Amino acid sequence: MKIRSVIVLFLFLSILSCEQEEEANWLKGNLHTHTYWSDGDGFPEMVLDWYKSNDYQFIALSEHNIIARTEKWKKLPKSMIYQQAFEDYLKKYGEDWVEYKEDSTGISVKLKTESEYKPLFEEAGKFAIITAQEITDGYGGKPLHMNATNVQELIQPRHGNSVAETMQNNIDAVLEQRKATGEPIMPHINHPNFGWAVTVEDMKSLRGERFFEVFNGHPQVHNYGDSTRMGMEEMWDQINIAYLNRNQPLMYGIATDDSHNYHLFGRQYSNSGRGWVMVNSKTLDAKSIIETMEAGNFYASTGVTLTSLEQGESEIELEIKAEAGVSYTIDFIGVRKGSDKSEVFETVNGTQASFELTKEMLFVRARISSSKIKENPFQEGDFEMAWTQPISH
Repeated sequence: MKIRSVIVLFLFLSILSCEQEEEANWLKGNLHTHTYWSDGDGFPEMVLDWYKSNDYQFIALSEHNIIARTEKWKKLPKSMIYQQAFEDYLKKYGEDWVEYKEDSTGISVKLKTESEYKPLFEEAGKFAIITAQEITDGYGGKPLHMNATNVQELIQPRHGNSVAETMQNNIDAVLEQRKATGEPIMPHINHPNFGWAVTVEDMKSLRGERFFEVFNGHPQVHNYGDSTRMGMEEMWDQINIAYLNRNQPLMYGIATDDSHNYHLFGRQYSNSGRGWVMVNSKTLDAKSIIETMEAGNFYASTGVTLTSLEQGESEIELEIKAEAGVSYTIDFIGVRKGSDKSEVFETVNGTQASFELTKEMLFVRARISSSKIKENPFQEGDFEMAWTQPISH
């Protein structure tokens, strides 16, 4: 009897352990951020402190063609705003931490590397910093940018003989490093409409890319298109029509800040807190976060939070974390087989909804709109929103 009891207890504890291991949490993160290491206007410690203090669980500092591993000095602008920001930085971290020099030309500060600032902020299960790079390239004067999240070593831009070839060459560079290192390194296409650089046909041609920015908080990225050029949501659906018709995995949409400005605020500046991803990851580490995103188990948001989201091969079911006095509209958007246009299949006014994908449909996704005006928005009058990932049979 004792042996049987021990076996039963062992099996019970094993099952309990497995259940605990399978639990996942919704983690908030921004995958596109800049500091003084490239063209941002804040010290990395101050930027990281903002995100950690504002309930983010992970952040990627994605500088242009550089990783914070070398020695770099920053000559501070002489503007009073930046001089005061330096004083605040010095007061917060102290003379023992901040290395700087001052001469007749002004103040220069030695920037901290990731090996120095990571231990200051990272906490197991609470806050993670993911090494990243914004691979910054171009063709014919057009800016072509792509993030590599969890990059292991700096990737030099590959260039190309067209927009599409340049983008593909850089995607290939990321995937080659992923294969060589065995680490999950995630490429994502940044702001296609920045400089009206990337057309939907360019995006359709890509191979091996799974992510792009359906929302970017920088004021110059044209998220919504214009009278003659499509916005990011329409482009997203067009990409997925092409991908699925050639049996390629779906393209997923993310939201990012692309933050650069930390001292001046408003629609004309690229500020923090405009867009993020919510990832239903088992653990707070780059491997789990990326693998979860590649499985489509995340959503993009500019303010709307979901209390639950279940997505299978043929059904989306969600519930919104409602705020008092705020109303919500849930649109299930997709494409019918044989069609070249997306449409709204169903609209639900409320805080919960579900939708089943039928055999006649190519794919479907959900867009959640609220009646709450976004604070410090990308564009005047923007409401808080969220987007789930598309599903297909």
